[in-house]
Amino acid sequence: MKRGTEHMRLLRVIIFLLLAGMAGLVGYAYFGDMDADPREMRVPVKLDLGENAAGPAPELQAPATTAEAAAADAPDQADALD
Repeated sequence: MKRGTEHMRLLRVIIFLLLAGMAGLVGYAYFGDMDADPREMRVPVKLDLGENAAGPAPELQAPATTAEAAAADAPDQADALD
């Protein structure tokens, strides 16, 4: 009979450890993700825009038409692709 009580005691310890582990896991999942409350922060930033910041914007060229682009990409000689 002594052997049967030892098995029951071992089974009780295992069940207790499983329940304690599950309770710990649930507690960690619930309390482990405690983020700080978000706060709005306004910090002044000094920008170094350089000397060209006050000048006029550079002029942009108009995009080439498809015919002009095809002519620019075409080789000078017809046999250049061979």
